[in-house]
Amino acid sequence: MSKKPLHPIMLVGTGSDVGKSVLATALCRIFLQDGYQPAPFKAQNMALNSFVTPDGKEIGRAQAVQAEACKLPPHTDMNPLLLKPNSEHTTQVVLNGKPIGNRSAYEYFRKEGRGELRQAVQTAFDRISGNYNPIVLEGAGSISEINLRDSDLVNMPMARYANADVILVADIDRGGVFASCYGSIMLQTEEDRKRIKGIIVNKFRGDIKLFEEGRKLLEDICKVPVLGVVPMYTNIAIDAEDSVQLEHKHRTATSQKINVAVVLLRHISNFTDFDVLERDDRFNLFYTNNADDIAAADIIILPGTKSTIDDLYWLRRQGMANAIIRAHRDGKKIIGICGGFQMLGQTVNDPDGIEGSLKSLPGLGLLSFDTTMTAEKITRQVEFEFNGCKCKGYEIHQGRSTTDQLVVNEGNCWGTYVHGFLDNMAVINQIADGIDLQQQPTIDLDTFKDQQYELLAQHVRNYVDIPQIYRIISDESL
Repeated sequence: MSKKPLHPIMLVGTGSDVGKSVLATALCRIFLQDGYQPAPFKAQNMALNSFVTPDGKEIGRAQAVQAEACKLPPHTDMNPLLLKPNSEHTTQVVLNGKPIGNRSAYEYFRKEGRGELRQAVQTAFDRISGNYNPIVLEGAGSISEINLRDSDLVNMPMARYANADVILVADIDRGGVFASCYGSIMLQTEEDRKRIKGIIVNKFRGDIKLFEEGRKLLEDICKVPVLGVVPMYTNIAIDAEDSVQLEHKHRTATSQKINVAVVLLRHISNFTDFDVLERDDRFNLFYTNNADDIAAADIIILPGTKSTIDDLYWLRRQGMANAIIRAHRDGKKIIGICGGFQMLGQTVNDPDGIEGSLKSLPGLGLLSFDTTMTAEKITRQVEFEFNGCKCKGYEIHQGRSTTDQLVVNEGNCWGTYVHGFLDNMAVINQIADGIDLQQQPTIDLDTFKDQQYELLAQHVRNYVDIPQIYRIISDESL
């Protein structure tokens, strides 16, 4: 029996990194648990953490996670417009899963030419909303950037187009929750203000009872109900969208485990490549941009990057390149993924200036191939064999290397274009060389992820008035 149609629901924020993506993921799983067929949608995403759909196209990682919470394959209609910053001033624009060029911030946000992009994201929404119920939309950054109101594609203009009920998410941990909520609401037009049907206060620490008066005060000044106060959690693992999360991870070696140092590149991307390794009790994984930390590690990983040549230049300037070469000489294991893989070769060439003004740089010389940057991007899901086991992952990269091997291994150095390489237990066991295999954890990644979505849904149910949300998006009287 089909469920009653619900209004689309949209989570917007008082700012960036307030927890919109995670709360949207929770609602996706809650609606699924309750017998609906939800799907996520974010008109425009800005992130270096991306994912490849089954048909070889690219979307933001957050929407792939939300699709997973809905038990759906990810599709570009869930995130039709993806911005991948190349530098402080330019970004690659990915439309419907394929790059359409690079733009400066001014070029992208000016009003001219926005109509075509607006039409594209609205068309994607129309397609997905015709097949799923309800649609869980996510805004971007703050809804209070009134200087960008006319060119905005993703926040309140999208809510108007979708006829969505809007929930404002605020991060109490960063402070200023009263001012940010009140300001965010009052800076909207009268029409948009009416769409905001509730507030969720996120990332609370301490005893929630101490915020009861604050909750009432927030409702009084904003004239909008507070639908929940959600505590910070530490025991649920959901893929992160933004690299700001990495700053909070531990950064030191220990004598008790195998130490894995992930080089914290300036343009690091797809850092979710290391989540499975980080949860494995055999390893102590930390992020570092310090050459001394490289010497203390047993395994050094060069991760993906949106700007290979710029980050390679930075490695050399900071002394990190020499530290990695010394570690390799000392018998430490070196692993390069995607852009990090390109750096491990003999040279990285960019004759057409795809990434910038530097035309060529010597690589670290640990693997025997060369790379040339190309305008065409490769995006595809792949399968490969490793130590006799079937493994899988996906590729997202610009550039071609002079090797036809999916995984290159020379001595104590491995390199691959495959994101998700370290999600495969055969690979993890190989790099854990020397650990008693009887102690190896039995990690089924799909089962683990599903358990985390269930835990997240329960956490949000415990602290958010889900029946009230249903009344809001069902047009029932409040």
